[in-house]
Amino acid sequence: MTRKKLKLAFIEKDTARKLAYKNRKNSLVKKVDELTTLCGIDACAIIYGPYDPQPEIWPSPSGVQNVLSKFKTASEFDQRKKMVNQESFLKQRVENAEKKLRKQLRDNKEKETTMLMLQCLNAGGIVPNDSSVDGLNDLTWMIDRNLKEIGRRIESIDSNSNIPQNQNENQVATAQSQEQLQVDPPLPLLPPPPPAPTVSDIDEVEMMSRLGWL
Repeated sequence: MTRKKLKLAFIEKDTARKLAYKNRKNSLVKKVDELTTLCGIDACAIIYGPYDPQPEIWPSPSGVQNVLSKFKTASEFDQRKKMVNQESFLKQRVENAEKKLRKQLRDNKEKETTMLMLQCLNAGGIVPNDSSVDGLNDLTWMIDRNLKEIGRRIESIDSNSNIPQNQNENQVATAQSQEQLQVDPPLPLLPPPPPAPTVSDIDEVEMMSRLGWL
C-alpha cells in the first residue's frame, strides 16, 4: 500500500500535532544515529519542543559540545559551505524546477517542429498551421540541421569509399588466392622419369633382335 502524499501545513488539531511531533522527533534522532554509524561522521541533534521542559539532546551533552567545538574551530568558509536556511532551500528548489521546466519546453518545441517538418515533407510544401514567425524560423532551423547531418553522413560514406583501385584489385587477388589455397587440394607428386638408354644398351637390344631372341 502506497503512502499518501504529505501535505506540508501546520496541523491545527493539538492532539494530532503532538503525536506528529513525537513521531517525527524519534525518526530524526534515529536517522542521525544511522548517519553517524554508516558514514563514520560526528553529528548531534538539539531539538527544542513546546511539549518538553528540556530540549532533546543526542547523543549526550558532552557529544554535542565536542561536535560544536569542531564546528567553531573550522574556517568561516567551511562553516557556510553547504549551510542553508528555509529561504535559500526554497530558492534552490525553485531554480531547479525552473531549469527542468525550460528543458521540457525546449524538448516539446523541438518535437512539435519535427512533426511539422514531416508533415511538410509528406505534403510536398508548407502545410497550413497556426505557427507564428518564430515557429517558421524554428522550422527553418530544423530543416537546416537535418540537411547538415545528411551532408556529414554523405561525406563520411564518400571518404570510406575513396580507396585506390589498385589497392582494391590487390586485395581481391590476394583474397582469391587465399580462397583457392584453402579450397583446392595440393597436386600429387609424380614419380621421376626413367633414365635415358645409353649407346651400349641400344646395341645390345639390336643384336638380340637380329638373333631372334626378341
